[in-house]
Amino acid sequence: MQIVLEKIQKYYKVGKNRLHILKNLDLEIDFGEFIMIMGKSGSGKTTLLNSLGFLDKIDEGKYFFEGTDVSNLSESKRAEFRASYVGFIFQQFNLIDTLNVYQNVEIPLIYAGVKDKKLRKQLIEKRLDDVGLLHKASSYPNHLSGGQQQRVAIARALVNNPKIIFADEPTGALDTDTGNEVMRLLSELNNLGTTIIMVTHDPDMIKYASRVITLKDGVFEKEV
Repeated sequence: MQIVLEKIQKYYKVGKNRLHILKNLDLEIDFGEFIMIMGKSGSGKTTLLNSLGFLDKIDEGKYFFEGTDVSNLSESKRAEFRASYVGFIFQQFNLIDTLNVYQNVEIPLIYAGVKDKKLRKQLIEKRLDDVGLLHKASSYPNHLSGGQQQRVAIARALVNNPKIIFADEPTGALDTDTGNEVMRLLSELNNLGTTIIMVTHDPDMIKYASRVITLKDGVFEKEV
């Protein structure tokens, strides 16, 4: 078992009010799964993804990662876990416009403390080759198509060989054909053993999943 959540609660403070976003959630995820998290806007999908990916801290309950209780890690420890174990892909790519493709993909290795420049070069070039963009290494994001930018983001997410990829609406800013191309790439990665946990609102994406989890008002509605 890779991830176990027990009675997870998450709240956000809005003015004087406290919104209950995730409500008493239990979840188990195994190595190698391709999990789709679905639900309407405001259902808690992204909050759950951010909690699983160590971007947000849970408020109550237990989170076990490979048997280790990570429920109450400090921000610095959460950052260490992110650098060591996970990769992120976002809807808007989140590339840095002033850095070229090579430099964007290099960022997680710098955060992870990989000081050997030759090793960094090998890892970066391998991942850019994996997504078919090694020839664009010196290009800048604003010279790339949306699909190419998302593939750079995937290479960046993969460069530190993460155990899990967290993807938040990775096809939301893409046209249908380009979105399908990105999903085929994620499916291939999953077939090679990478666990993928993805938020989407698009029912056409279900065909790529090994399991679908639906959130409604902060609780799990059903699984497929």
